[in-house]
Amino acid sequence: MEVKIEIKGKDEFWERAFHVEWSDQFPYRKITSDTSGHFLVAPEWLEDLERVGAQTFCTVIQAPENPERRRWMRSFITRSAL
Repeated sequence: MEVKIEIKGKDEFWERAFHVEWSDQFPYRKITSDTSGHFLVAPEWLEDLERVGAQTFCTVIQAPENPERRRWMRSFITRSAL
C-alpha cells in the first residue's frame, strides 16, 4: 500500500533538486505523481525521503487522504486568528 506525500521546497528550484537527488540516490525507487500535486510512495521510504528533503531544503509530509478536510480545518484556524 502506498502513502500520499507532499514535498515542499523553499522554491521550485529546490523541489526539482529534491527529485534529481532522489533519483540519484535511489534510482530504482520511483515516486509517482498523482493528479492533485501529491506523490505516492512506499511507506518504508519515508525516512529516506525526509533525509533527501533535508539535503535539498525541502520538507516531506504525509498528505491528508481527504484534502477537503484540510481546507475545512484551515477555515477554523483563519477565523480564530482574526
